[in-house]
Amino acid sequence: MAGSCEICVLIIGKNEIYCNAGNAAPDFSPDYYPGLRSPPEWLHLDKRLEICYERPNENTPLKTTGYFHNECSIIISGNPHIETHARKNIFMTLETTLKTDPRTINYLRLSITDRCNLRCMYCMPEEGLDFLPHGKILSYEEMLYIVKITVRAGIRKIRLTGGEPLVRKSFIPFLEKLSKIEGLEEITLTTNGILLKENALLLKQYGIRRLNISLDSLKADKFLQITGRDYFHQVWEGIQTAAQLGFHPIKINVVTMKGINDDEILDFARLTFDYPYHIRFIEYMPLGQQNNWTADRFMPVAEIQQRIRTLGLLRPVPQNSLDGPAARFILEGAKGELGFIGALSAHFCDSCNRLRLTADGHLRGCLLADHEFDLKTPLRQGIAEDHLLELIKQAIRSKPRRHGLIKSAPRKCVRSMSTIGG
Repeated sequence: MAGSCEICVLIIGKNEIYCNAGNAAPDFSPDYYPGLRSPPEWLHLDKRLEICYERPNENTPLKTTGYFHNECSIIISGNPHIETHARKNIFMTLETTLKTDPRTINYLRLSITDRCNLRCMYCMPEEGLDFLPHGKILSYEEMLYIVKITVRAGIRKIRLTGGEPLVRKSFIPFLEKLSKIEGLEEITLTTNGILLKENALLLKQYGIRRLNISLDSLKADKFLQITGRDYFHQVWEGIQTAAQLGFHPIKINVVTMKGINDDEILDFARLTFDYPYHIRFIEYMPLGQQNNWTADRFMPVAEIQQRIRTLGLLRPVPQNSLDGPAARFILEGAKGELGFIGALSAHFCDSCNRLRLTADGHLRGCLLADHEFDLKTPLRQGIAEDHLLELIKQAIRSKPRRHGLIKSAPRKCVRSMSTIGG
């Protein structure tokens, strides 16, 4: 019978075995193999394969399809009647398909701390968030060591994030050492801007030219509502100081929330007529278990763009290989740009070029997927550099093609934005 030769695809994860749903042979079903499970949520089965091979005693070939993830090893098996040469041909098909990935992963977002001097409503609650003890956070020396290895793996751009990176002691000496690592083409910084004015000159001295500044309102009272702190004027002065010192581009990140700050979309867009700033509208994302994400606050980038078109035509701006995820546009007559990051409504996974290293030493291929590679433990155990390099390459190979969230009712990532790195 044709069914007696159906293929079972086993996906071998770190310490677990998963099976594709559907045409699994009985000898690999959960009833016969207690360790067999359906793929966990983090295992994005994003490689569609159609495998076909001739069966010696049948008139029609056997065909099966499935979705497989390229971080895991793949084993093809099934009924004992499947011949060895057929398995070999299937392996070759898998290897060819799994090695095909057009993305160039050259951008690392490095979180140097989980601490922050704001308490933004979508990121860090006022209470109930436990900060990492000092010993669990990577030292600056450990970060520099890992960065050097990531450069060997193809990383060319580093963005320093937090929490708020400027609140960590000795940040400037760390930046000085980071700027001397050969192979890095660009170092940038994401900050909330509170400490920017007093640090801007040293940041520029040690190689920072491009800044991302989080600012969700141009009104002091609403800034206080969103962030829990009355620092709007310090942030705006920091932005102006950076502009005077020649930082460019200065990107202002606006997390857009319906009913909270969507009434300021046009005010932010109009800034580009007066300043050469890049205003970037970011969809409100379900990060962490305490960020209060709800669908009624979510605003897709298409709706944001529709409002901005009342100011004029949005003309696309070409991107380069080290750019981030924003779709870039410019309004006619504007000095600055507009960017739109639609992580939920218009995901950019197929072109995403980033990895994320958390402050506690875990490497993530995706902001919105919880699968991580622990680099800190082997590093502190004295494991060889080449082993760490292989872990980094494995993270690159396993970077998902889609994050698995949907805009209507997404699951929430376990980590908060402050622990991942914004």
